[in-house]
Amino acid sequence: MRNFTEEQNYFRESVRKFFETEIAPHVKQARIDGIFDREFFRKAGEQGFLLIWADEEFGGMGDKDFRWEQIFIEESVRAGCAELFLTLHSRLVAPYIGNFGTVEQKERWLPKCASGESILAVAMTEPDAGSDLAGMRASLIDAGDYFILNGSKTFISNGINADLVIVAAKSDPDNNPHAMTLVVVERGMEGFERGQNLEKMGMHAQDTAELFFNDVKIPKENILGERDLGFLHLMQGLAEERLIAAVGNIASARTAFNLTRAYVMERKVFGKALSKMQNTQFKMAEMEAEIDVLETYVDQCVQLSNAGLLTAEKAAVAKLQSSEIEWKMLDLGVQLHGGNGYMSEYEICQMFQGSRINRILAGSSEIMKLIISRHIFSDKYNNNLD
Repeated sequence: MRNFTEEQNYFRESVRKFFETEIAPHVKQARIDGIFDREFFRKAGEQGFLLIWADEEFGGMGDKDFRWEQIFIEESVRAGCAELFLTLHSRLVAPYIGNFGTVEQKERWLPKCASGESILAVAMTEPDAGSDLAGMRASLIDAGDYFILNGSKTFISNGINADLVIVAAKSDPDNNPHAMTLVVVERGMEGFERGQNLEKMGMHAQDTAELFFNDVKIPKENILGERDLGFLHLMQGLAEERLIAAVGNIASARTAFNLTRAYVMERKVFGKALSKMQNTQFKMAEMEAEIDVLETYVDQCVQLSNAGLLTAEKAAVAKLQSSEIEWKMLDLGVQLHGGNGYMSEYEICQMFQGSRINRILAGSSEIMKLIISRHIFSDKYNNNLD
């Protein structure tokens, strides 16, 4: 049995109903449009589903237990609504304001984020700097009364919808190439432009764009956290970002498993259900075991996160394994669906296309292996047997 409180189980029921009734009927149109309407953020805000961790004065519940967001992620995936990705806004980006913002900044921005009136994005990736943030070229120059931001970012989720974008930029490029500062760029600032909504392999309903900053004047009060310490601020959020990815990945694997299970029990091959074939039985048995074991590990990582004990390497393990097992399950799901698995009208096809990015975003599988291997060969390594 999984470890959720009675109140959280009631919350799951409310979230499930919300996604099934308010969001799922609109997913097909959002995929056609390449974007979800802003009203869905407001609807989630009206239900109290956004920024649950934030203090009540800023519009939240003041409960930082990650399990609330875990439930939200799992139910969005279950209902086929993962492309809305409210968690990006709510638990991935907003905490940068919550953790590093001043009281004035929190009062200014968080209530509208909690209500869904303001939509958030974070801009780190550049055309020539993905996982390697040190290669970033965006610059932030002190001009006395304000800063000047120049540069571009790419693959930015919520790039079209976002009202507030947390941008990472080099703040002392001539003297200290590692100095980086976070700034909040607001919709309508002169020199802030958006490229077109990018066409992607999958996740078609999620707006993803390039952002351009041409001599954007950034008020001093829009600096987030400590000047020149932006890299450290970003690093503090990476473990939870990878946990968010892991929760979504394993939920996707479980959902794909259930879709495939239902399909093979109905699909007839040579006069009997596909589920009666030994190959199908063995393949699905293997996936049940792998998903179940990893789900337990991810739940353990959630407990560690709540206790403030989730390490970079444990989060990397969760992210690596969950994305690999998700891909394995979706590949099998398409295979067992046969020709239908290749048809966009079947959800397994949509999930397959959308899942490919999960071995890349939040740090590619290769980067996760690098993090894990560095730990293995460090003095801090403990194999839990000593």
